[in-house]
Amino acid sequence: MSWIESLAGAAGAAERALQLANEEGPVPHSAGEKKMAEALVRARAENPWFTPENIRNALSGLAYMLRPEAVREWAGRYENLPKRYTAKKVGIVAAGNIPMVAFHDILCALAAGHKAVVKLSAQDRHLLPAFFAMVEESGQTGAFELTWTEGQLGETDAVIATGSNNTARYFEYYFGNQPHIIRKNRNTAAVLDGTETEEELYALGTDIFSYFGLGCRNVSKIYVPEDYDLGRFFNAVFPFRDIVNHHKYANNYDYYKALWLMNGEELLDNNFLLLRRSEALAAPPGVLYYERYGEAEALRKKLREQADEIQCIVSHEDVPFGKSQRPELRDYADGIDTMDFLLKI
Repeated sequence: MSWIESLAGAAGAAERALQLANEEGPVPHSAGEKKMAEALVRARAENPWFTPENIRNALSGLAYMLRPEAVREWAGRYENLPKRYTAKKVGIVAAGNIPMVAFHDILCALAAGHKAVVKLSAQDRHLLPAFFAMVEESGQTGAFELTWTEGQLGETDAVIATGSNNTARYFEYYFGNQPHIIRKNRNTAAVLDGTETEEELYALGTDIFSYFGLGCRNVSKIYVPEDYDLGRFFNAVFPFRDIVNHHKYANNYDYYKALWLMNGEELLDNNFLLLRRSEALAAPPGVLYYERYGEAEALRKKLREQADEIQCIVSHEDVPFGKSQRPELRDYADGIDTMDFLLKI
């Protein structure tokens, strides 16, 4: 049984883990479920950004990604599915900005028939091993080879590494002599044309505030027409106001508010989100950058020129509002087809 043909095991594990993550979830019975229940507690204790809601959101995203029709569509894109004798050792350096963010890379390595060695982030050490223990326990998948480490990867045949612009330089130095995918900082922008409904603007709030804005697919900047009334946006996202009750988010919000007010900078503020006019793309938690535009085509040209810095765009023409953190299996980070890379090494 190949991994491509048997992702029902991973989908079932995601659904079961999501049940365990609910506040009044079922009592764990199997060894894998008990490991996941323990991982849920330890992840929340070690990383304050990993709130119960954000972990549930991540697990819900995995279950959505692994829908049967989505798996069939994804698998149909690839010919010459792998044989076990072609297996290579693929090192994966995982990020830890949002829960289980390295899942897709691991899934691709295993689906391509390779052995995966995963260097876990110190920010997310528990959830992925527990989840894949549940996957293996499901008995619906073929055999796979998966190793976890918090130390060195050791000798590998290929590497997928995700980090910041700074760490990318080190990745290039260490892994540049072998096949690799090295990812740097990217950000997501939203383009508003002024015709958005209240429901679409509220959905945009999900794109902004989920995971406290820490993911590369979180909207960190909005482009609005010259005459756009930002009050409409503020009113639509007001239901997200409780986010400021999280102490780490609040610390960011308070810090940048004090800093920029002391510098005499112009800010728009609704007591839980700062809107600051800027040409930059990457905004810290608690802050959303905005920029006004005139001609839509000129803006599109500008965004094309910044393509290497942008993960995706939310608009009427691109990713739908509210869907930036609901990627499909085919939505590869940085636009690089990970499966194609892995099938060719």
